[in-house]
Amino acid sequence: MNAIWTGEPSVVYGNVRNDNLIDNLPQGCCVEVACLVDANGIQPTKVGALPAHLAALMQTNINVQTLLTQAILTENRDYVYYATMMDPHTAAVLGIEEIYALVDDLIASHGDWLPAWLHR
Repeated sequence: MNAIWTGEPSVVYGNVRNDNLIDNLPQGCCVEVACLVDANGIQPTKVGALPAHLAALMQTNINVQTLLTQAILTENRDYVYYATMMDPHTAAVLGIEEIYALVDDLIASHGDWLPAWLHR
């Protein structure tokens, strides 16, 4: 805010929409890149293509985010299960039945904070 208000440039690492910033990640996903902030606002840095192994690692998390977005847009609880199954850490330590149980337990425990469609 100080950089925008005073015009004094500052570099921050910000989470921004991938609008041609990282070539080998999906357009529109959220990426964290260096951003110049000044009186002109926030100007993200174009990175280009990442090394393939790094883009692949990041894509595993983007897959989870995409599936959760589908859950919200379609109000379909199944996508919450699918997203949890695709989470790299969760998939490494839990089997499919355990993942179903985990999601069910989390929804039951935090239901007051979650949308009604998850309880169907």
